This record gives sequence, structure tokens and C-alpha cells, in this order.
Amino acid sequence: MTLPSWQSEDLGSMARTALWLLQVVGVGERFKKVELREAFPDVAQIDRRLRGLRDYGWKIDTSREDPTLTQQEQRFVAAGAEVWLPGQAKAPKHKASITTSQRSKILADDNYMCRSCGITAGEAYEDTVTPAVLNVARRKVVLPDGSVGYQTVTECKRCGVGSGERTVELAQVLAEVRALSPMERQVLTSWIEADQRTLGVLERAWGTYRSLPADSRKVVAAELADDND
Repeated sequence: MTLPSWQSEDLGSMARTALWLLQVVGVGERFKKVELREAFPDVAQIDRRLRGLRDYGWKIDTSREDPTLTQQEQRFVAAGAEVWLPGQAKAPKHKASITTSQRSKILADDNYMCRSCGITAGEAYEDTVTPAVLNVARRKVVLPDGSVGYQTVTECKRCGVGSGERTVELAQVLAEVRALSPMERQVLTSWIEADQRTLGVLERAWGTYRSLPADSRKVVAAELADDND
């Protein structure tokens, strides 16, 4: 079957982007963000159209998934649904709109805190005076029985930009929890109940030690060495 041209103005921008990957980039090849923008100079937010292809089974890696890539590069790994065909670009069920009441409940359940970086609504990032804006994201979750679903989670705008689709392997998380010692499980339980990690005396001492100048670190090390004599 002959594919339509990626330059066809009869197609939507996401469909044209998919065809551009197939006809210009090629499966397995890398491309730069600037090349994508130069190919579609008149399309606003073309990067978003590219990211949208992931919802239809297209695999496009960034430097997060492929360490051989630079931050300005991406790799076209595999094609998905033929989104240029009628009916193929129908929005996935997990992308259905969230109502205002549902959004409010999700934010409240997550204590109005980004579950990726921990920042709260309106709080300024350490490297800027810009306040955090919270959104509701959908996280792909592989359940212990192998079934796959999507669950909502609060995420700040910064963490959500360019992150792609994240997948949670719940069985792996549970296995790590079961491997903890009784004392470690007790500490983890206290963090979960408080919905924050509270540092113990030992962890605070380690953090302070790491920040000391070299000569001061030697003094602390010598103090501990005396205890072991």
C-alpha cells in the first residue's frame, strides 16, 4: 500500500508527523528537534504532535530512554497505528477528559503535591522564582497479574514536559518492599503515613558530613576511627 506524502495538506499535523518519521527519518534512526521544526515551520507545537504519537503505539526514544542520544536528539524506534487513516487516530480511552470534580479529588488525594519531584502548588522551584503549576497526569501501571491500566497522579508542569509515558511495574515495587527488614518496613510505614520522608539522626549526620570541606571531613573520620580502636 502506497503511503500518502507527509507534505500533504489534506492530513492533520500528527498524521503528517508520523509519515515524516517513516518517509524521512526511518525506523531506528535518530533525528534532532530542530529538524522536526524545520520540516513543519508553520505548525505550532509540533513537538506536542510528535509526543501524541506515543498514545497510538509509536515508540520514540529521548535521551531519558536512550543514553546514546543528546538532549536535542530523539530516535524513531517503531511505528504504531496508521494515524493517517480514517478512524485510526481516535483518542485512546485513557485520554478521556477529567471532570473538574475528579481533578479536585485527585489533587486532594495527592496532598496537592507533585508525585515526581515533591513540589507543592504555588511553591517556587529552587532555581527560579516561577511558582509550580500542578496538573493531573495518567500513569501506565502494570499490575501484579500482568494486566495494564492507567491511573491518575498529580504532577507539576515541569516534570510532565517531555517526560513521555512513564510505566510503573507494581510487582517490582512490591518485591522491593517485601525484601525490606522489619525495621526498614517500620520506617517506610512511618514515611507513608506522614506522606513525606523524615530524616533520622544518622541520615542528617551523613548529609552534613558530605557538605563539609575536606579538612573538616578528615576530623569527623578521625573521630569515628577512634571509636573503632
